[in-house]
Amino acid sequence: MNNLPKDFEIFSDARRQGFLKAKEIKDRGENMVGVFCTYTPKEVIYAAGAHPVSLCASNDETIPEAEKHLPKNLCPLIKASYGFALTDKCPYMYFSDLVVGETTCDGKKKMYELLGEIKDTHIMNLPNMKNEESLELWKKEIEKLITKLENKFNVEITEEKLKENIKFCNEERKILKEFYSLGKLVPPPISGYEIYKVLEGANFTFDKKEQNERLTKMIEHLKEVHKNNEGPISKNAPRILITGCPIGGVYEKVVKPLEELGGVVVAFENCSGIKNLEELVDESETPITALAKKYLNIPCSVMSPNKGREEILKNLIDEYQIDGVVEVVLQACHTYAVESYNIRKIVTKDKEIPYIALETDYSQTDFGQIKIRMEAFLELLG
Repeated sequence: MNNLPKDFEIFSDARRQGFLKAKEIKDRGENMVGVFCTYTPKEVIYAAGAHPVSLCASNDETIPEAEKHLPKNLCPLIKASYGFALTDKCPYMYFSDLVVGETTCDGKKKMYELLGEIKDTHIMNLPNMKNEESLELWKKEIEKLITKLENKFNVEITEEKLKENIKFCNEERKILKEFYSLGKLVPPPISGYEIYKVLEGANFTFDKKEQNERLTKMIEHLKEVHKNNEGPISKNAPRILITGCPIGGVYEKVVKPLEELGGVVVAFENCSGIKNLEELVDESETPITALAKKYLNIPCSVMSPNKGREEILKNLIDEYQIDGVVEVVLQACHTYAVESYNIRKIVTKDKEIPYIALETDYSQTDFGQIKIRMEAFLELLG
């Protein structure tokens, strides 16, 4: 699109280009740590002198191989994650010296047992409540991760290194949140599909200083686009919020049809959206305590009760002037599936706007059905 800065293509293509960067990192003798979830405190990995990278789990290419070991009725994200490790088809998994997994669901927890036979895998046992006892448990899990990294890479993770990288990661969060917040503008100067591509690309960008500089320029450019009314999006386009499971493997068949049919996705309340950007790590507190508090506060459906997600949703609906909410639930993701009952009530009764839930997987077999449902949903919004 002609209103996009040239740097957009760099972020859009970051996953593929990152393969070459990952090889360069390994050729230099540097270490890489693969992570699955936003609960992993990447500040600790940086403090160990290693590079964190998000592991591939966004298509169904390796699911048939994974299903030789895993049940077919398991979440597609779990099967794809394991399948890429099993087949060596993910360069990021291949180049990772260590994989860090968190027990965000029983399916992942059991899959990690099999993954541990393929890769050196460290498990962080995530508490499923937010209270003082859970905070102490999570602090201990962060301390265990520090010990694992120190032993694995023969380094010392000092308090000063942790503080330095807390500040470093907070800066990235601030810039990513500012970029994400462009969706508040009416009309937004960039589509939801493009916003998602940039946020996803940041997961595969290793030079964070360069990334922050490019993002800052992109934000300035897009603000000018909005100011001069040069954007391609109609101010009357229905404004959509996407919530629910991680959408890395399904955004092409959910976000794209919504926007091709005339809507615009302005907010993502998923793991890859605002959920991890809302709260910074407190730089004035003891590093391990500050990290434990920040990461334990991420409102994933694994938490019970998960009132934090409800509050974020209410705020996003107001701040982003949302006309309708689309909830994506991956097949066999029981925590999000159960939670959708309360989410529907909040959206339709408290906020009095339309809501639709989509249960799907990584295949393309339901693409036509989803498109039809999205068309009907947009008609409902007028």
